[in-house]
Amino acid sequence: MIDQDRRRLIRSLLFGAAVTNAALAGYLPVVRRSYVRLRPPGALEEHEFLAACIKCGQCVQVCPVKAIKLADAGDGFGLGVPHIEARTQACDFSCDAVQCVLACPTGALSHDLSKKEQVRMGVAVLSNPDGCLARQGRGFSGPARGAAFPGIHRYSEINRWKPIPIADHPYQLDLCDLCVRECPITGAIRIERLDEHRATPVVEKACVGCGMCEMICPAEPPAITIDIRGTWEARS
Repeated sequence: MIDQDRRRLIRSLLFGAAVTNAALAGYLPVVRRSYVRLRPPGALEEHEFLAACIKCGQCVQVCPVKAIKLADAGDGFGLGVPHIEARTQACDFSCDAVQCVLACPTGALSHDLSKKEQVRMGVAVLSNPDGCLARQGRGFSGPARGAAFPGIHRYSEINRWKPIPIADHPYQLDLCDLCVRECPITGAIRIERLDEHRATPVVEKACVGCGMCEMICPAEPPAITIDIRGTWEARS
């Protein structure tokens, strides 16, 4: 009986070690078919980004809204690599000089910001049109994501330098246009009337995929999300 228990314990230990090693080696996410992470502005193509990033965390330290996180072991090859979970905390692309790019010591976040494609993180898509309040002809009242939501945003009409909790900024809208109202990129998204009562958000080429529209959307699941690494040309 003791020998049987010992063998069972050894098998459990070996299995646990194998799973841990697989995660650290990067194979577990492949088996799980993990999705691609939303990277900070200026990120090189994914394979180049993973090769260039030294996981120093400098971009995490300088992000004014604490949007950038370092991935855990579940990301395998991406362990310790910075990413953004837009629904939880979007990138504040309105930060001057894109601070994460300037802080990156290796060029994993490209310093060549002259090209729009170089800073594009993805592109917003109306992935759940039936959930869009504007398309339903509905307004919105109260905090965008509820009183307990921890996300923050720098409201230009209040203080564009100091982010405040979204929960502390309630709205009173006859027709919901939060995705357009809070987008930090001029001309990236607009509201288009469908009829006298309804409207729809329309994403334009200026969109960089910062995720603000996904974070602020009060629908659950969100009506608008980020197509990670998506391009405008691919949508056309």
